[in-house]
Amino acid sequence: MRAFFLRCANGVGAVLFLGLFLVFVVQIVARFGFDRPLPWTDELAVVLYVWIILWAGALMVPEREQVMFDWVWNAAPRSVRRWMRLIGNAMIGVLSAWALPACWDYVHFMRREGTPVLGIPFMWVFLPFVILLLALVVRSVLGMWRAMQGLDLEDAGVPS
Repeated sequence: MRAFFLRCANGVGAVLFLGLFLVFVVQIVARFGFDRPLPWTDELAVVLYVWIILWAGALMVPEREQVMFDWVWNAAPRSVRRWMRLIGNAMIGVLSAWALPACWDYVHFMRREGTPVLGIPFMWVFLPFVILLLALVVRSVLGMWRAMQGLDLEDAGVPS
């Protein structure tokens, strides 16, 4: 099930990136080939870029490839690493869960406003941020569970 979910998330990310690439090509051809820039390509490129970054951060990039202070982690003994993992995941999870209702309210409120050219409701533009917060909460809970089990406590950069 997990592998299927990851394949779907990667597939959506690939489609988003392909869409951005195609919009970028259309933009270049229209601007430099026909000397007629298209305003919708700029707007759609920005929306797709926001979606790609937040989607990838939420669902595609594994935790071990996120930014971390590995020199502190690698210097700590295994028992301290467990507490570091528990406290770090608790902070991220609690703060993300705390921010989630307000972020959803804002995103839901923005459904009435649209982008200037295409009229895409801003709710759809900002929705991946809510997905990112949800993913952070889930990842944090799983990370705390794994830390309590004594898993994922090896040196950074060395896969288990």
